[in-house]
Amino acid sequence: MVKIYIDGKKYFVNKSHNLLESCLNLGFNIPYFCWHPKLGSIGACRQCAVKKYQDKNDSHGRLVMSCMTPVEKNIVITINDQESFMFRKNIIELLMLNHPHDCPVCEEGGNCHLQDMTVMSKHYSRRYRFDKKIYKSQYLGNFISHEMNRCISCYRCVRYYRDYADGKDFNVYGLSNNIYFGRFKDGDLESEYSGNLIDVCPTGVFTDKTYSENYSRKWDIQNAPSICSHCSIGCNIIAGERYNKIIRIENRYHEDINNYFLCDLGRFGYGYSNALNRPKYFYFKKNNIFEKQISFKKSIKKIVKILKNSNLVLGIGSSRASIETNFALKELVGSENFSTGMIDIDHECTQLILKIIKKNVFHIPSLKEVEDYDSILVLGEDITQTSSRLALSIRQALKKRSNKFLKKNNIPNWHNFAINNSFINKKKFLFLTSIKTTKLEDVSSCSFNSNIFDQIFFINCILSNINKKNNLNIKIKNEIKEKALYVSKILLKSKKILIVSGSHSRNLSLIKSSYNLSLTLKKLGFHVGLILLTPQANSLGLSIINGLSLNKSFDKVKKKKNTTLIVVENDLFYSFPKFYLNKILKNFTNIIVMDHQNTRTLKIANISIPVANFFESTGTVINYELRAQRFFQVYDPKFYNKKISIISSWKILNKINYYLYKVIDKKINFDDFINFCIKKIPFLENIKEASPKSSFRVFGQKVPRSPNKSSGRTSLRADIDVHEIKQFDDQDSMFSFSMEGSSIYKKYTSLIPFVWSPEWNSSQGLHKFQKEISGSLIAGNPGKILSRKDNKKKINFFHDSPNIFIKKKHLVIVPYYLLFGTEEMSQYSEVIKKKILPSYLLINPLDAKRFNISNKKQVTFTCLNDSYNFFAVYSNSLELGQIALPIGQFQTSVFLIGKQIQDLKEV
Repeated sequence: MVKIYIDGKKYFVNKSHNLLESCLNLGFNIPYFCWHPKLGSIGACRQCAVKKYQDKNDSHGRLVMSCMTPVEKNIVITINDQESFMFRKNIIELLMLNHPHDCPVCEEGGNCHLQDMTVMSKHYSRRYRFDKKIYKSQYLGNFISHEMNRCISCYRCVRYYRDYADGKDFNVYGLSNNIYFGRFKDGDLESEYSGNLIDVCPTGVFTDKTYSENYSRKWDIQNAPSICSHCSIGCNIIAGERYNKIIRIENRYHEDINNYFLCDLGRFGYGYSNALNRPKYFYFKKNNIFEKQISFKKSIKKIVKILKNSNLVLGIGSSRASIETNFALKELVGSENFSTGMIDIDHECTQLILKIIKKNVFHIPSLKEVEDYDSILVLGEDITQTSSRLALSIRQALKKRSNKFLKKNNIPNWHNFAINNSFINKKKFLFLTSIKTTKLEDVSSCSFNSNIFDQIFFINCILSNINKKNNLNIKIKNEIKEKALYVSKILLKSKKILIVSGSHSRNLSLIKSSYNLSLTLKKLGFHVGLILLTPQANSLGLSIINGLSLNKSFDKVKKKKNTTLIVVENDLFYSFPKFYLNKILKNFTNIIVMDHQNTRTLKIANISIPVANFFESTGTVINYELRAQRFFQVYDPKFYNKKISIISSWKILNKINYYLYKVIDKKINFDDFINFCIKKIPFLENIKEASPKSSFRVFGQKVPRSPNKSSGRTSLRADIDVHEIKQFDDQDSMFSFSMEGSSIYKKYTSLIPFVWSPEWNSSQGLHKFQKEISGSLIAGNPGKILSRKDNKKKINFFHDSPNIFIKKKHLVIVPYYLLFGTEEMSQYSEVIKKKILPSYLLINPLDAKRFNISNKKQVTFTCLNDSYNFFAVYSNSLELGQIALPIGQFQTSVFLIGKQIQDLKEV
């Protein structure tokens, strides 16, 4: 810390910051545009001018750009002297010369950094009387609208898209006073992180097209902190609602996870919540026709009667449901009748990953910590598609200069141009193994594309090289031997090594080999981080609760008659093929399905129960780090329609449990239920610290879900009833369903429902909620990592004999994944459906020749007595003997992985 003087007063600031950061951290308001906490400084907009003096005796001083001026000991500056103020006012007038007069119709209105800075600079009248420049805006896909006429040439967009996210299809064109930011021609933005342009842009050039369809001003949106439900990373989001619809997802800052950026799936994948065909009432099937049962209490009693008369009640949980929901189901059916809802291989892989994490041998880095590793191995995972935000952090790790390097070359860590142009001899190292080419290969040092068994052999070759023992009793291909030797040499020269693997390949040996390699390096004294990814948001949480696999649970029903199946938030067709599943489900007398989507499983149920989704309920999920995080109810659907029966799954299950056994209070609130859960599963002790209790208050008041400028509340239900009804009281959280409450919650809780501070209406005002820019929130980072058991016993290696991939007459199915379309929930979103390409399989051209298959032609084949239709696409990176399918798309279940296909032919 160093001492500086601002407007005659003494302050102590971090010497590694520039003047702009230091002043913002101290609470001063200085306007800026081109600077961004993650993009650094380039001094392009000239908006952040302050006056710097040589010493206390200097009465004149000189104007400097605060974002490009380092902090120096005893530096003297003024912020609001007349010259600095007029300079900033004139600069913003110049920036606004060609800006249109469209604030009333611009979607950024009231949420616009340009508006805030204009007001802050006190520029309020236009003197320019000539024609404005007019640009043609582009079509950038279904997610982002482009309005180039609003651009002020701050360069943030291109610096983010090309320099930070490594996008290739967006750039800056033109020169001088005729600059254009966009694509070479109209078309979808190809980056998985394009949606962050909306947040990065300080004006309304890039806006959320999905938000436009149900637009409301920022101050009229009801918000709640939530967690992205699409993968195991657990990014923090703010979900916004208006008129019974989720209308927008914004990034919610978390220092250790998503920081300032989301992937496009997390930002735009919320459409499933607004699906028109989603269940809203209890339905009972009679004579193969669903009859609506409106009375909630009557429906529950009818279900209780069915359960009482059943010889066996089997419960199937879900890794996309909360801890509370899965636990409530297990309590209802009993531990011996509870299934995790995962097929054998998924169940075993997730249990193995949980076992490894509980050993507490390796550090499991957060996404922020990932950026500090110098050698990274991604083994068997296409993380750009399955855990996309992690891939963005890995890209930053490869670019990041060490503090030692920056200090040696006298480069400040905020000087973006200097860092990008600096020469560094020792490059960071990224190595990939996968079944086909992945999108990280543009920044990788080396990659190995082959079948999963060869990938495991490759890992074991690296292990043998490091151990200097040749314990592989098999003839190894030269390609594997040479690459393995190259990778081994790099690893032995590294300082910090990160190994990323997981269960998307559905192979236990891959996870074991990744663990063995990590353990070997750790025993040699290297700093090793290990990340093991799972398929869904709460896979690890469900494994902690534990239960039978789907296969084993279905074996139980074969020996019983008069059985009932309860499926909670799980589409069984996602796991099993149709032919196999239909055969099993015939054994059940009653099938009760609880879901918030009109799934294929729900359609074959005898009883359909509507439940709340992530945005309509409160619950806990556990991410890949074992970090417990809380998502909160954004709105109550019953506010708009009292007749619908949508409530949280765990509450419905508890009601049923109460009427059956009288064990749990039927009116138990969320906090009490968590305590009940912890009592039964002590390992979950820390989940109660994932957020404050529902009794939490700030000066006796709840935290508001809506900004204090919220308007039009009386008209929310005007089309239903002219009388305003009382807002519902949320018994399960500290939030109120209104603007009433304490507006200074940021000092007391890290769970931010929206970003707003006086004079800072846009999300750029996030620094008002942070201890320091890019640091933790004032009240600390939300969530709580579960305590891992310290295994004091001898740490053993896994001993596996690697299998050999034998090419057979018929092709074997292997998985490939897509950001949009292979994850279950996104498939119910209308806007995501437009993004999903027609289903296609990948095949090696030589295999295609063998089966007389032409490129991009429709083909058919059979597998497990089901027939499938795809377009065939040639892939030179896919090894012979395999056929890659988009596992997770509606017709391709996880169970197909590793199975052989028959009768492959063109249609």
